Amino acid sequence: MLLKELSSLASPLSQGQVDKLKQLTAELSAVQLAWVSGYLAASANQGQLAGAPESAAAQSITILYGSQTGNGRGVAKALAAKAQALGYGVNLASMGEYNVRQLKQETLLLLVVSTHGEGDAPDDAIELHKFLASKRAPKLEQLHYSVLALGDSSYEFFCQTGKDFDARLSALGAKALLPTLECDVDYEDKAEQWQQQVLETVKPLIQTAGANVVSIGAAKGDSEYSKQQPYSAEVLVSQKITGRGSDKDVRHVEIDLADSGLSYQVGDALGVWFSNASGLVAEVISGLGLDAAASVTVGKDTMTLAQALSDKKELTQLYPGLVKGWAELSGNAELLGISQDKELTRQFILKHQLADLVALYPVTVTAAELLELLRPLTPRLYSIASSQSEVEAEVHLTVALVEDERHGAARFGGASHFLASAEEGTRVKVYVEPNKHFRLPENPETPVIMVGPGTGVAPFRAFMQERVAQGASGDSWLFFGNPHFEQDFLYQTEWQQYLKNGDLSRIDVAFSRDQAHKIYVQHKIQEQAETLWQWLQAGAHLYVCGDAERMAKDVHQALIQVAIQEGGLEQEAAEAYFESLRADKRYQKDVY
Repeated sequence: MLLKELSSLASPLSQGQVDKLKQLTAELSAVQLAWVSGYLAASANQGQLAGAPESAAAQSITILYGSQTGNGRGVAKALAAKAQALGYGVNLASMGEYNVRQLKQETLLLLVVSTHGEGDAPDDAIELHKFLASKRAPKLEQLHYSVLALGDSSYEFFCQTGKDFDARLSALGAKALLPTLECDVDYEDKAEQWQQQVLETVKPLIQTAGANVVSIGAAKGDSEYSKQQPYSAEVLVSQKITGRGSDKDVRHVEIDLADSGLSYQVGDALGVWFSNASGLVAEVISGLGLDAAASVTVGKDTMTLAQALSDKKELTQLYPGLVKGWAELSGNAELLGISQDKELTRQFILKHQLADLVALYPVTVTAAELLELLRPLTPRLYSIASSQSEVEAEVHLTVALVEDERHGAARFGGASHFLASAEEGTRVKVYVEPNKHFRLPENPETPVIMVGPGTGVAPFRAFMQERVAQGASGDSWLFFGNPHFEQDFLYQTEWQQYLKNGDLSRIDVAFSRDQAHKIYVQHKIQEQAETLWQWLQAGAHLYVCGDAERMAKDVHQALIQVAIQEGGLEQEAAEAYFESLRADKRYQKDVY
C-alpha cells in the first residue's frame, strides 16, 4: 500500500498521524525504510507498539565503507551478509551516501575504508572524513565502533584514512570495540578474521537491544560477476594507436561482453585479471635455480611453481616487505641499507621488479619461501573508453604499455603487457568496477570541461559517445596533451569528427615536445582562463583524468590561478571555490 492511499482507506491512524508518517518516510533511504518496516513488524508481534525502546538505533549495526577501487565495498558487503546471517539488523551504505547528521544517533558503527594517493580519503569518504574533523562533529559517547583500514605499504601514508577515522571517533568519545586493523594489498585473510572477531565482539551489545533481522538493500547494477568471480571474456582487438616513431606504445583494446549480462556506465572502470609473461616466470625460476614443475600450495590449491608464478603471485610490482625480506636473505649491505630507509625503498620499488632482485642480489630460497615472500596477484583497473549506447555488448580500453630497459633486460607492466600481447580470441577475466564519483551531469544541457592528457582521455571518449547518444545539447570542451602531434594524438579522427558535427564544442591540445619549450594541458588551461571561468560560472562540470602524481596537481594549481585571475579570489577563497564544486559533484577526478 502506498502512503498516499492511507487517507482514503479505513485506517486506525488519525490524519495527523498519517501526515507525520509521510513526513518521516520521505526522509528515509530504502535501507532505512526496510529497517523501520522490520522494527514495526517485530514490535507489533510483541505488543510493544505503544512503548518503543529509546535505544532503537542500537538494534542494528551500521556498516559504512569508503572505497576507491572496490575492495572496501567488497569487504563491507561480506561483513553485512555475515551479520545478517547471525540475525543482526544491518544498515549498509557507502560513506558518500550516508547522512553525516545521522552519526549522533548511531550506537554500533563498523567502518571499512581505504587510503587513496598520498594519505587521502577515497572520494566517497571525503565528506564524512571532513565532518569528523570539523567543529560540527558531535560528541559520540554512546557509540561503539571498529575500523578496518585498507592500504598499500608501498606508499608513505599507509592506511592513513583509517587511522584518521579511528583518532577522530576516539577523540569524540566513541569506544573502540577492537584496535584498528591495518591491511596491506593482501588483505583477504586478515579482513575475514576481523569480520568474525568484530561480530563476536558486538554480540552482547546488540543482543541487549533485542535486534531485528533487516534485509540489506541490494546495490543497483550488481552483477553475478565480480572481482572474486570475473567473467571470461574474449579479446576482439588490441591495436596500437600511436605512430611508429612514438616513444609510447598505446593500445586500443576491444573486449566482447556478449552473453555476460554485464553492464557499465560511462565513468566506470574495468577490472582485468592477467597472467605474468611466461618468459618472466622462466627468468625468475631459472635465476633462483628452482624447478618449474615442483608442486607447491597456494591457499587451498596445489599446482606447479610455474603455474603459481604465472597466475597467483605478483612479479612486476615490489613492496617494502619483499625488499626487506630479500635484503635479509641476501645479506647484501647495499640492499640492507635501502630496505632500512623508507624513501630509498620507495624509489627502489619504482625502478625494480622481482627479476631484477634475482639478478642483482643472489639468494638461496626454496619454492615455498619464495611464494611466502610474494604478494598475491591483483587485477588492474582501467577507465572504460566506451559507452554501451554506442558499442552495446563490448567494452573498450585505452592501454599504455608499461615498458623499460633495466640492466640490459626489457621489463614490462604485468597487465599492460598481457593486453598489448593479446591476440584476437585471447580470453581475459574481467569485471566492472563502478565509479559513482565520475559521472556525467544528469541534465544533458549542462556544459562539460574534460581534461585528459595521454590515456587519461579514455573516459572522455566514452563521455562523448554517451552525449551523442543522449542528443546532449550542452557544450563540451576537451583539453588533451601528449608528446607529439603526429605520433601521439590518440583518437584524433574521432575528435575531429565530433568537432565537425558540432558534438564537441572545442578542443585545446598541448603537444609538449613539438616545440623548444614544453607545453602541457595546465598551460592551455591558463591560456584559456577567461573562457574557462565563463564556462564554470555558467554551471559547467569539470573532469580530470590521468596521472595523479604530477598532472592532476599541476592542473589543479592552474585552475586555482584561473579563479584568482578571472574571479578576483584570494588563494584561500579559490581553494574553497573548487572544494565547493567538488562537493556539488561539479569537479570530479579519476586519477591514478
